[in-house]
Amino acid sequence: MAMAVNNVSVLVVDKEKEQADVLADALKTVCADSRAIYSGTQAAEAIKRYNPDVIIADFNPGDSVSGLDILNFAKQHNPAAEVILISANASIEDCKQAIRQGAYDYLVKPVDIGQLRNIIVQAAAGKVAEKPDAVRVSVSRRAFRFDGVVGKNPLMQSIFPVLARVAPTNITVLIEGESGTGKELIAQSIHNNSLRSRNAFRPINCAGLSESLLESELFGHVKGAFTGASEARKGLFEIADKGTLFLDEIGDMPTAMQAKLLRVLEDGIVVPVGSNKQIVVDVRVISATNHNLAELVEQKKFRQDLYFRIKGVSITIPPLRQRTGDIRELANYFLQQANEELGRDIKGISDSAVEILKAYEWPGNIRQLRNTIRTMAVLCDSDVLDVRDIPAEIHHVRRLTGSSDEATALSLNELERQAIVDALAKTENNREKAAKLLGIGERTLYRKIKEYNL
Repeated sequence: MAMAVNNVSVLVVDKEKEQADVLADALKTVCADSRAIYSGTQAAEAIKRYNPDVIIADFNPGDSVSGLDILNFAKQHNPAAEVILISANASIEDCKQAIRQGAYDYLVKPVDIGQLRNIIVQAAAGKVAEKPDAVRVSVSRRAFRFDGVVGKNPLMQSIFPVLARVAPTNITVLIEGESGTGKELIAQSIHNNSLRSRNAFRPINCAGLSESLLESELFGHVKGAFTGASEARKGLFEIADKGTLFLDEIGDMPTAMQAKLLRVLEDGIVVPVGSNKQIVVDVRVISATNHNLAELVEQKKFRQDLYFRIKGVSITIPPLRQRTGDIRELANYFLQQANEELGRDIKGISDSAVEILKAYEWPGNIRQLRNTIRTMAVLCDSDVLDVRDIPAEIHHVRRLTGSSDEATALSLNELERQAIVDALAKTENNREKAAKLLGIGERTLYRKIKEYNL
């Protein structure tokens, strides 16, 4: 049961009188005052008269005034008011438009009363608890925490308000960015700041999994469904019920599996492999990719309907080379982690070392920087990380791209290729160790080796 919020008033606007009355009555258990009106044309006058803290409005009230009109008027009359839009027909574009224009949430009928009560409480007075080592973003009266997401770069700062807006909703999110930019960390932060935060967050990497294996992982299977299925197993959709499922590298999902995923996203029903039993699930899906999905759609390698279904709100994480001003802060953050893990007490990192790190292109992005700082912490024999502690391959690339007369400017691809060559040489062609050294996944390394014909 949601806690009551004192001195908070709610206005319900819905053309369906019975629906409006049911919602208004149900919300009296958590609000000081709740009332209902039955047309959009009455909304402006009611908002001016009652000055509600929260407005719940039908997206299509059935007259000349739309839910977005009500949203805009409410924000003009009282910018602190929160507006929740509800609709009988879910539309990703409508939801995106509502969020952009300042809606607190967008719900699909029939509305879950318990969920709505919780949303009202959070909209009126909710605040995520303070945690250390996190970025705080305030939007209206809400506060959000993104643990471990470090960055003062304008590109990163522009992302935080978007995350704060989408986190408490149920809209699907597509996170785009190169490997190692922190897409899973962003997805975890969205979940942690959502109404689903007390329930499961389950990630799965879609790359390299066959259709049959991925289907079993997502939907589960019954005993005897295939060779080796000695017992029944729940899929991630069922395990993450009422929580969040993170589909990493969704651009690598087999085409046939894309169609099966689309059906689940549209119907909310999964059928385990080898079974005819339908299981209803309530799962928020956050997806991520290091591919350009729009290009894959044009190339017929990714389903257009699935693309639009998962791209409720799209967030692009910039590569580290575009935010080098954050390197010192990130390095100190990772050094703190390394100290705790290794039992060290290294005080910081020298300016000279930071400058060399800034000059590097970081093909493995933040993941590679994290692994580099850990390696430096292992090698360091003083209380400050210095130039001598930086791995040789990073020095090597800096010399190649320096400003001396003998230096030759290299393209990003050439730098990446050279970094891979150096890592393979350093590890005697041990690809597992080379991948760890570069801070990238083994599958990514295999793909790059093939791409560069190494």
